[in-house]
Amino acid sequence: MHKDLTTGNITKTMLFFAFPMIVGNLLQQFYNVADTLVVGQFIGTDALAAVGSSYTLMTFITSIILGLCMGSGAVFSIRFGQKDDENLKLSIFTSFVLIGVLTIILNILVFIFTDQIMAFLNVPNEIYSLMREYIVIIFIGIPATFLYNYFASLLRAVGNSVTPLVFLAVSAILNIALDLVFVIVFNWGVAGAAIATVFSQFVSGIGITLYTFFRLPEFRISKRHMIMKKETVSELSQFSILTCMQQSIMNFGILMVQGLVNSFGPTVMAAFAAAVKIDSFAYMPVQDFGNAFSTFIAQNYGAKKTERIKKGIKSAVITSVIFCIIISAIVFIFAKPLLLLFIKPNETEILEIGIQYLHIEGSFYFGIGCLFLWYGFYRAVSVPSMSVVLTVISLGTRVALAYILSAIPAIGVVGIWASVPIGWILADIFGLIYYKINSKKITERMEKA
Repeated sequence: MHKDLTTGNITKTMLFFAFPMIVGNLLQQFYNVADTLVVGQFIGTDALAAVGSSYTLMTFITSIILGLCMGSGAVFSIRFGQKDDENLKLSIFTSFVLIGVLTIILNILVFIFTDQIMAFLNVPNEIYSLMREYIVIIFIGIPATFLYNYFASLLRAVGNSVTPLVFLAVSAILNIALDLVFVIVFNWGVAGAAIATVFSQFVSGIGITLYTFFRLPEFRISKRHMIMKKETVSELSQFSILTCMQQSIMNFGILMVQGLVNSFGPTVMAAFAAAVKIDSFAYMPVQDFGNAFSTFIAQNYGAKKTERIKKGIKSAVITSVIFCIIISAIVFIFAKPLLLLFIKPNETEILEIGIQYLHIEGSFYFGIGCLFLWYGFYRAVSVPSMSVVLTVISLGTRVALAYILSAIPAIGVVGIWASVPIGWILADIFGLIYYKINSKKITERMEKA
């Protein structure tokens, strides 16, 4: 079922559309979280550090694919808002071919440069073999990640956020079940956790592909759509490449921070691995709300509904900030019980470091909540370059401050944690200033489109 976001109550429309996306991506987090939880409880600290560090690496790699799919999704939403079925199908064919080829190239490259990537991440000798064993298997799932995210972006772009949720739910449950069987029953160690994840990814990727082809004939491509028009490639490139850059820069910065964290040894790595999982769950809903907001803006941008866009911005900011304040309070108060899901009670030093991280970063989720809205807004109104600029400000600040502050003995690892919210807030301020200065220009361009 497709959803037209250009009519109806604004807040209710965005929330109802966002809800399946939020639930779906929370389930998607279970891919690596399930691995982390099982290996942390049933194998040990070194396995927890290895799998947790792999999560940051895989997030960076998949962010390239995700960014390309999200950028294409913005184009799909605009075409859907314009009721332009022919150009929508041209965009579907062109983007699938381009992103598919890039996925194959990326998959080959990561296998070739596995050892160089691990050297870049400063992986300690104690966990090197475990981490390498895990990521070599996980890399096999990259094509499945492409299939799922491509067709999920297509369906969400036309207002269908429920179907991607169904496939993710099945896949997440399967992943958890296979984790328990392969790690605990078969005793396959970290390799078992990786195999469970890859198998589950292919279930969701192939499943949503077949669903789209057989159940949604309106998206089937005929021969006349199988052409690479210069203008179609240009438009998709404008959105997809810049969105890919935004996602990649963001996660490359996180990857650099992971390398810095790794230099502090397995104890800090394990604490960071567990805390980041909680972090991801905590602000994942506002990230998905930002993506839903982007679809809302893109459809209304295509339909030239200026006033509805302005009201949507106000509604989205209020909703996101309220949610973030509530989540910050929960994470701050229940930091230790949440960490105990991943860490054994006798690992007191790891727990102490993890609590410190969550208390510092978890207090400022409103910063990342607003930043996701800015990302979605600028992507939807054909200014994806601003998303890149905001990411550079946010991650540039984070990486620079993390390396500078952590080098001061009196501050140490706390400097890494403190650098995160500072980067978020600086990027938010810049995004707001740019909007205030250029809102009239953005409106004029929409009216001419």
